[in-house]
Amino acid sequence: MGRHSTETPFRFRVAARLPVVLSIAASDPTGGAGLQADTVAIAALGCHPASAVSALTEQDTHGVYALRAVEPPWLEAQVRRVLADMPVSAIKLGVLGSAENAACLARILDAHAALPVITDPVLASGRGDPLADEPTREALCREILPRTWVATPNSREARSLAGEAGASLEACAAKILAFGCRYVLLTGTHEPGEQVVNTLYGANGKIRADAWPRLKGEYHGSGCTLAAALAAYLARGLALPEAVHAAQAYTWRALAAGYAAGRGQLIPHRFAAVADR
Repeated sequence: MGRHSTETPFRFRVAARLPVVLSIAASDPTGGAGLQADTVAIAALGCHPASAVSALTEQDTHGVYALRAVEPPWLEAQVRRVLADMPVSAIKLGVLGSAENAACLARILDAHAALPVITDPVLASGRGDPLADEPTREALCREILPRTWVATPNSREARSLAGEAGASLEACAAKILAFGCRYVLLTGTHEPGEQVVNTLYGANGKIRADAWPRLKGEYHGSGCTLAAALAAYLARGLALPEAVHAAQAYTWRALAAGYAAGRGQLIPHRFAAVADR
């Protein structure tokens, strides 16, 4: 045994205050998507992940089998406690759980209108399992999108929100913008081609388009990762076009490093994707 030393083996540095991002989403017991995925991505990108549970799910890496919405008073209490206690810099919304929850969140967002809100309009799982009934979809369009800075639908979600199954993606983006959100980042994962093209639209049309090599495999929580990363980069102070590109690059790296935690879809490796470590 060596000589006893009272010297501390590690030196700890007190970190500066981290930007706080509040994720409001459904819980995923696999940790691959939903609230758990958001918190990992937000933390990996140097922000503090606060969270509020909007719904509980029974799911695995294959799909979703059941969803139970949290009652609106419980959701409201969670969100208001965080907002009263922490200097939240951005809010990310995922699965809402119910139309009543959408209305509840709309009232809260009105009271915090200066905060950037990123909405991932999750209507179904990657397998196609429904995560929003028709009243919830309508409430999303009526209550949440008008209070959203950036909506991040994939092409299937965009056509569902627009109510036009065969519409062009540009027409869908225009329809979603007409609901009242400031911007739409429309992802092309479900469109054909060797590249995935994601396009940011605003009131005056296309702002930027980014093309990414299409990766093999199916991923659990890719949309959650993109929206959470965008919220984190905005919380860190990046301007919107730069934050949009950075969030896409981060998500692509997370997917490229994806791993099999279960027997179904791959899980994005959200810590391996951090470029500015």
